[in-house]
Amino acid sequence: MYMSAGGGISLPFTAIRAESFFPGTSSLRSAASPVQPPAATRSITQDSAKMADIDNKDQAEIDPADMEDVEEVEEEETGEDENSKARQLTVQMMQNPQILAALQERLDGLNGSTSGYMESLPKVVKRRVNALKNLQVKCAHIEAKFYEEVHELERKYAALYQPLFDKRSDIVKAAYEPTDEECEWKIDEEEELTDEMKEKAKLEEEKKDEEKEDPKGIPEFWLTVFKNVDLLSDMLQEHDEAILKHLQDIKVIFSAPGQPMSFTLEFLFEANDFFTNTVLTKTYKMRAEPDESDPFSFDGPEIMCCTGCTIEWTKGKNVTLKTIKKKQKHKGRGTVRTVTKTVPNDSFFNFFTPPEVPENAELDEDSEAVLAADFEIGHFIRERIVPRAVLYFTGEAIEDDDDDYDEEGEEADDEEGEEEADEENDPDYDPKKDAVPPAECKQQ
Repeated sequence: MYMSAGGGISLPFTAIRAESFFPGTSSLRSAASPVQPPAATRSITQDSAKMADIDNKDQAEIDPADMEDVEEVEEEETGEDENSKARQLTVQMMQNPQILAALQERLDGLNGSTSGYMESLPKVVKRRVNALKNLQVKCAHIEAKFYEEVHELERKYAALYQPLFDKRSDIVKAAYEPTDEECEWKIDEEEELTDEMKEKAKLEEEKKDEEKEDPKGIPEFWLTVFKNVDLLSDMLQEHDEAILKHLQDIKVIFSAPGQPMSFTLEFLFEANDFFTNTVLTKTYKMRAEPDESDPFSFDGPEIMCCTGCTIEWTKGKNVTLKTIKKKQKHKGRGTVRTVTKTVPNDSFFNFFTPPEVPENAELDEDSEAVLAADFEIGHFIRERIVPRAVLYFTGEAIEDDDDDYDEEGEEADDEEGEEEADEENDPDYDPKKDAVPPAECKQQ
């Protein structure tokens, strides 16, 4: 993922793997690898909420500049202090010429440098190289057409998937009771149980069913999915859970044929006490053609911006804001007043008020990180969560992600083994140097 010259975030956006068309193609990178929670995920909740200050009317004539804080009655806002200290430390470091020089040297090493061969070529050869670059631009435009057709395929197969997803939703919200045949699940050979164990398990399940009331559908289905996925659970707060228990379905809606490429996430809620909306939406707009100013940076469709929706909160139920009370003492008079302030609050529902992307303006690093995190979350919900929700509910998809990590660990172990073998084959290798000295014996 990276910011392109045009200001978009390049993502492995499509659910159709490029390898299924052209083995070895890397432009459509697979999203099957686990996505780790980005550090900027929490920043979304800070940047997207709006601040409102509410002072007591009876003391509005007092100049706030003459007041000093005495104590905070309800909460301490330590996050801003920590961020302020971190920014001060960063500024101090950046003012140190030695640190700047070391950082620049490291960046130069990362960027690499050309061999100088191109500059040494005769003019006639450079002219031919320019012809190759023009061919490369044409390749980029053909690649853009490829991704447009992939998007058309996604739209086509989304229509085939949707009836299955609708039935899944009906089962979750108890609108449809599956038949015995639909509930039958073949157990893997490794999971085969003896008749005695099956009977014991059946009795235990019957006992539990007698103790509990008959639940409707699959309670807390989507909340459990969110809590099982690190990328999403990091956004959840305790006050969000009561709301997400009312989430009945998530849908992915693709842009219509002939319209600019985009997709919309629809979160469908049953009637609840928190807001009047039945659907919350988040739309991601994409660009699938090379940027004319930098065509060689094209690496597939880029998410350019996203728009949320307005949540119609019930009075007193808005979890994206919190109210704090602070006591302030007048510097001259010594009088004390209580000030009530409404400040941003961490919440998953800040996801629906993303930061705006300014037109024709470069983003600072913080804004870029926030948008990158937002885009990655939207992409992950579209690509993994919606198509495989039941596997994230049961935890099986999490186990698959863990297996991916184990494979990487095994590769690392293999590399270490190869290094050890190289040391043994080295004629100058002295094993005595690596030997651990024995511990001294203590007399009893």
